[in-house]
Amino acid sequence: QVQLVESGGGSVQAGGSLRLSCAASASTYNIYCMGWFRQAPGKEREGVATVDKAGYARYGDSVAGRFTISRDNAGNRLYLQMNSLKPEDTGMYYCAADRSFGYCGTSKGGFDYWGQGTQVTVSS
Repeated sequence: QVQLVESGGGSVQAGGSLRLSCAASASTYNIYCMGWFRQAPGKEREGVATVDKAGYARYGDSVAGRFTISRDNAGNRLYLQMNSLKPEDTGMYYCAADRSFGYCGTSKGGFDYWGQGTQVTVSS
């Protein structure tokens, strides 16, 4: 069992930046796919970015070019650097991890582990 704990959320004005962090309770060397997802009130959960064990990253269309996902397997952490934030980026951001080898993209389902989320609020 792997526990994931997100941090780094907060309130920021449009155009600002935030860096989210996700700490895993166990080694991420055995976790193939990790990702960030978000959910705004009244909307479905959306894949933001994913990264596989080799470091290959994929991004949702709405964040490509503004967000950067990275993972630190030595430190058992996942990060999301968010720049040029927009009000539509507001939502609860969740970290997810999956041990299974295979597709690791923002439309992937069936993640094994999820964090409790960290709130991001972007004001105009």
